[in-house]
Amino acid sequence: MSSEKKKLSLFVALIPIIFLVSFIAANVLIFDDTLAGSNQIILIFAAAIASIIAKSHKIQWETIKDAIVSNISKAMPAMLILLLIGSLAGTWLISGVVPAMIFYGLKIISPKVFLLTAVVTCALVSLATGSSWSTIATIGVALLGIGKALGFHEGLVAGAVISGAYFGDKMSPLSDTTNLAPAVAGTDLFTHIRYMVITTTPSIILTLIIFTVIGFVYKFDGLQTNIEDVLASIEEGFYISPLLLLVPVFLILIIIRKVPPIPALLAGTLLGGVFAIIFQPAIIDRIAGLEPEKYNYAVASYKSLMTSMFGDIDISSRNEIVNELFSTSGMSGMLNTVWLILSAMVFGGAMDAAGMLRRITEAIISVAKSTGSLIASTIGTSVLFNLTASDQYLAIVIPGKMFAESYKERGLKPEVLSRTLEDGGTITSVLIPWNTCGATQSKVLGVSTWAYLPYCFFNIINPFVAITIGYLGYKIRKTDKKQAEL
Repeated sequence: MSSEKKKLSLFVALIPIIFLVSFIAANVLIFDDTLAGSNQIILIFAAAIASIIAKSHKIQWETIKDAIVSNISKAMPAMLILLLIGSLAGTWLISGVVPAMIFYGLKIISPKVFLLTAVVTCALVSLATGSSWSTIATIGVALLGIGKALGFHEGLVAGAVISGAYFGDKMSPLSDTTNLAPAVAGTDLFTHIRYMVITTTPSIILTLIIFTVIGFVYKFDGLQTNIEDVLASIEEGFYISPLLLLVPVFLILIIIRKVPPIPALLAGTLLGGVFAIIFQPAIIDRIAGLEPEKYNYAVASYKSLMTSMFGDIDISSRNEIVNELFSTSGMSGMLNTVWLILSAMVFGGAMDAAGMLRRITEAIISVAKSTGSLIASTIGTSVLFNLTASDQYLAIVIPGKMFAESYKERGLKPEVLSRTLEDGGTITSVLIPWNTCGATQSKVLGVSTWAYLPYCFFNIINPFVAITIGYLGYKIRKTDKKQAEL
């Protein structure tokens, strides 16, 4: 019997994806919380289908298993960051850092320009740090609390936060994806960033206009009473001081100084714990719940900090909005998301081992006859990898390798490819619930991907702007000096 691998047909390569999309759509209709397990099971089943197809095409189980393990290993940093974000949320809550950020935000931000302010603030912080994840987990969480207290829909606020954070991440020289894309395409970092301005600038301008208009037409019923009640409830529950803002400032500064995300988040978590012990003794005692005869502040501090890092914390007050904002589940609250990422990596590994992703990409490349269609195909492929491989890095690296030769044959400079990879891969990852980015930001903000997706205007607009500019041929740089647009 021949041991040669059979060639995959396009239809067969699409079977696991059709299964995945169909059943995840069913999960959304049937389950209240699809991240609690239903999506994870469907991803595992889809991986099983891909593996069965791979076996039927003469691919050994060891090859499939190795691809799955390799895929999971690539996602390990993301999962560790996710767990640390859970612990950071806990210590920043009991230390009063997040309550202080919300308190001062409510005092100084005008409701009508709040959404605009949220986009700009997250853009600046993410641009300075190079990390959309850190920005959303810190400034983003506080802005979400402010927005909800002002009466905005949580999906709308999350969309503003994500739009700003991903703009800054995309344009920051400190961002990992902004360094990865030019490295894959074969250009230098600052050429890549300057060239991204052409597609990114109109996208962020349109985003700012949309959020500004929404802010001015939004109806605020009983706003002033609501804000005053929230402010009073925060002051009743926490010691509030500008000194508490030193914690996020410290975290932003060390990230700017290029401290890697994992040690930076751990340092931010521990500093939050120190500030809790110093500034919030009443909260420490309340969480610890020690009997009077057994009371010891050192023991209470240890118990409270450990609980905040790994478990459920609810700091209740007389205000329902404050009660909703000031609760966290620490690392344990992130486990469903870690499970989702693991399941997605299993699926992506099985698809890769079977050669299905490459087969689908080949079909896409074959129909790209013009520069505009090539750019559209690259963006579509990056989105496909975000859907299937469930990781933004793979959505940049694999299409980058696959399309590099096509761009050279068309006489296109490498920065055209690097920009397109970011316009498709980096930007859309957060819009997919089972992608590492979508799953993480949904959990960190406590807002489902489906709720914030329609309001991530920058993430939605940018790929379409890139495709439009590609078809128009505007400033498409070519290797022929006579045609180069510098």
